Amino acid sequence: MAQPRCRSVLITGCSRGIGLGLVRGLAAGPAAPDLVLATCRCPEKAQELQQLSKQYNNIRLLQLDVVSENSIKKVVKEVEEIVGDKGLNCLINNAGINVLASLEEVTAETMLTIYETNTVAQLMVTKAFLPLLRKAAQLSTGMGCHRAAIINMSSVAASMQLVQANEVFLKVYPYRIAKTALNMITRCLAADLKSDGILCISLHPGWVQTDMGGNLAPLQVEDSIPGILSVLANLGEKQNGSFLDWQGETLPW
Repeated sequence: MAQPRCRSVLITGCSRGIGLGLVRGLAAGPAAPDLVLATCRCPEKAQELQQLSKQYNNIRLLQLDVVSENSIKKVVKEVEEIVGDKGLNCLINNAGINVLASLEEVTAETMLTIYETNTVAQLMVTKAFLPLLRKAAQLSTGMGCHRAAIINMSSVAASMQLVQANEVFLKVYPYRIAKTALNMITRCLAADLKSDGILCISLHPGWVQTDMGGNLAPLQVEDSIPGILSVLANLGEKQNGSFLDWQGETLPW
């Protein structure tokens, strides 16, 4: 990341896809953070993540199930011991799930499951890490990942103004509705935490070919990551509360 440098980043959902790509990109970058805290439900089964942690000594693997209150409490304590008085500079809420469900297929159960993971969990994880984000914010000035930032991984599918821009998204009712709600969390946090010096944005990483994005997606993970890292490195007060894509363009809510 650009100067001033971000010292510590925690990413959820790192076993595959965008999360794994972010861990690799951050750890190997020219201005790599001192700590890349990579979390996922089963670190011991995440072979690529395990390999990265052996390759880069700034990566720490931590277990986190974002829908488990006990798991969240446990990882916060572990992170507190790792970062100490410096706090946590950047939280990237990347963990999420997707299920194909058109209007005809969608059920209440599916809606609630997706909402719990993609929306409620993001808020609860953020709330749990706030003391560490505030601690980091007190040690610097300005706004951005160098001080304290919350990055909510959203999607262009969440845009209410672009509902009909891509018919494929009509097949993922639960996912896009949950991400729209996540965008409101971003707006609320940005307003609530501005006085603490903590920045919050929603970020569309691009429609990427991952297990979640599917084979129709036009981008590969390696296409998206450099852009995301550039966006993160250049965040400032002007971007607080915004909805950006991986190229730094502003998306309509």
